[in-house]
Amino acid sequence: MLIAFDSRKPLDRLAKDLEAACAAHKFGVLGVHDLKAKLKEKGQDFARECRVYEVCNPVAAKRVLDTNLEISTALPCRISLYDAGKGVTRLATIRPTMLLDLFKTAALKEVAKEVEETLVAIMEEAAG
Repeated sequence: MLIAFDSRKPLDRLAKDLEAACAAHKFGVLGVHDLKAKLKEKGQDFARECRVYEVCNPVAAKRVLDTNLEISTALPCRISLYDAGKGVTRLATIRPTMLLDLFKTAALKEVAKEVEETLVAIMEEAAG
């Protein structure tokens, strides 16, 4: 269900490399949620670093939304970047092909596959 890549890069460096890889593959970063900071802001201490990147390819997103607007509940794609412990920083995302299965829209199977392959390439590049 998940795609994950581990890296020895520090989180801030991996974050920059992730943003660069997204841009290189025509994915925009729509937002970044720093969960550690957000929880602290809400009075909850959380020791580990965790950032969630909302990423999107506008061409693929339009194709998906034109076909089934309900899928907007699962967009944009999210890539989690977090401290996995022992000097490892992990990139992870839910497989778009599996998310698509929830919506019973077979016409979008190829789009989901293309997006998934691109997300793999982005994460693999960033982790490198």
